[in-house]
Amino acid sequence: MDLIDAVFDYCALNPHPIITIDGPAGAGKTTLANHIAHTFNSKIPTLVIHMDDLYNGWDDPFGEPFIDALITITEAHAKKIACAIPQYDWSVGAYGPAKTFQPAQLLILEGVGSSTSQIRDVVSASIWIDIKPEVGLQRVLTRDGTSIATEMQQWLKTQETFFTAEKSAESADFALTT
Repeated sequence: MDLIDAVFDYCALNPHPIITIDGPAGAGKTTLANHIAHTFNSKIPTLVIHMDDLYNGWDDPFGEPFIDALITITEAHAKKIACAIPQYDWSVGAYGPAKTFQPAQLLILEGVGSSTSQIRDVVSASIWIDIKPEVGLQRVLTRDGTSIATEMQQWLKTQETFFTAEKSAESADFALTT
């Protein structure tokens, strides 16, 4: 059985499943989320939400606004209703206008911190993707540019602290290494 089949089996137990794809920066979470969404969308309507749009910037990415957004999103998903969430604008360093997310049968939350313990009880399947920090950092800098190198060095420490406190890797249903 491959990962997609196993995740689909996990999700079949819930009429409105939620999948989280978590792990360090640069691990390939977005790529996997897009692949799962593309595969599942032929079977069930799927929505992917990227954590990059929800973080409260570099200094407090996993703070109250992030957690509140995830709780709002998962509660709306359970009720099968739309929700509007302010999107973080990295170019100005502040939250911008809210984006409305329409309900879908499957919700994929993708990004660092997506499997936070604050929503873990409503998640159908959690996927952890691991990567060596230096490899992940290089992937991010290649993708996003070296102008964020200083911020990314701090991000690696911030995400590691968060993962340790949350027991993110240990709590996953599936674990991959890239």
